[in-house]
Amino acid sequence: MDITIVGSGPNGLSAAVICARAGLSVRVIEAQPTAGGGARTLADPEFGDVHHDICSAVHPLALASPFFAEFDLPARGVTLAVPDVSYANPLPDRPAAVGYLDLERTCAELDDGASWRRLLGPLTADSHGVVGLMLGDKRSIPPSIPAALRVAPRLLAQGTPLWRSLQGEDARALFSGVAAHTISQMPSLVSSGAGLMLATLAHAVGWPIPVGGSQAIPDALIADLRAHGGELVVGEEVSSPPAGVVLYDTAPTALLRIYGDAIPESYAKALRRYRFGPGVAKVDFVLSDEIPWRDSRLALAPTLHLGGSRAQMALAESQIARGHHADWPMVLAALPHIADPGRIDRQGRRPLWTYAHVPSGSTVDMAETVTRLFERLAPGFRDIVLGVRSVPAAHMSHHNANLVGGDIGVGGNNMFSALTGPALQWNPWKTPIPKAYLCSSAAPPGGGVHGMAGYYAARTVLRREFGIKKVPALAP
Repeated sequence: MDITIVGSGPNGLSAAVICARAGLSVRVIEAQPTAGGGARTLADPEFGDVHHDICSAVHPLALASPFFAEFDLPARGVTLAVPDVSYANPLPDRPAAVGYLDLERTCAELDDGASWRRLLGPLTADSHGVVGLMLGDKRSIPPSIPAALRVAPRLLAQGTPLWRSLQGEDARALFSGVAAHTISQMPSLVSSGAGLMLATLAHAVGWPIPVGGSQAIPDALIADLRAHGGELVVGEEVSSPPAGVVLYDTAPTALLRIYGDAIPESYAKALRRYRFGPGVAKVDFVLSDEIPWRDSRLALAPTLHLGGSRAQMALAESQIARGHHADWPMVLAALPHIADPGRIDRQGRRPLWTYAHVPSGSTVDMAETVTRLFERLAPGFRDIVLGVRSVPAAHMSHHNANLVGGDIGVGGNNMFSALTGPALQWNPWKTPIPKAYLCSSAAPPGGGVHGMAGYYAARTVLRREFGIKKVPALAP
């Protein structure tokens, strides 16, 4: 076996596909009984015809990331439904803020649409350049200098106290809800960068939802891996170093357990110092009907940011970073059936996906907190709840060992890791351990279902270990 990939998340599978297409023998090993990592879909234990997305549910980068753009999911039979509403923020005591695929429609409904247009209009017109910059190899000249010149002042403005330059409380909440996907304090350059990229994509290509569930994405990757001779092994935990070259789609700290004293001491110290960020508590609901929102426009929104105003979101993120639960936590929610009606079963039951931001390692069951928040914004919500599946942050690692303390960013959602990975080194996908490489969200460019950490790790391995200088074509 030429290459072993440990972990079958989107990054691990993207690396596996690239290496298999390069003509190498590849085996992917997954500890869980099902493959897909952060993009899996499983049946509800009580209502078997209702399926929950275990980690991610909505995929803004499924069409736009350079890896997936070339891999071409739609050409492989993955239907990506793009709704008219990319995301929305319910707001207490006033109309919601709604981010439509149509930029002008979004601006028309905001209190100060001109401010939103100034922020995102130029980026939307050059979305390819923006994504290339944000997900690019930061060691080289930006792929688009004009995009970099457009992004830089906006990044600084929305990542510093200058973020007040965005006018209107509704627009500020709309942007902050997107920026909060990083689960980091706001304002910060990390949250600003993610917010700009995701908000740009919301208007440029939309926020797609895979028909049938997120599992469709790893399934397409696995099919291509097998078509090129690769293997997938599930239900097997790696406890000692596999032979040959190994790429780890894992938390960096897993290397301490696998390699022990074989790790160079300076790198071992860096791994022992590695810090994971705040976590998420997962609360899945099974609903009998549509949510009775106060603002009827929300009925068209598959993705919702239920954090309240910008000030409330910033306060909540600051509180969880200090280890305290917020009275009004940031809650992300998804109703995939709005874009994919097939997610409604024959009895009319449908899934509601939510994450609540909490301190790292929280053992608190957030089901009641999330329910109360929905009830505040949609009176009568409790009446349509048929089932609740709650997983505290401390237990998130039971279904994905990478999510230490519930951190879905695997510790990578900070400026240092976004540039260097878990330790300061020129090539963040290579480790000082011979033939061992890192391809998880802990390596640049960080979290999200985009496959780019796997792409960069595979590119490094092909060059360094096998003398293959050109990444193989990925099109079907």
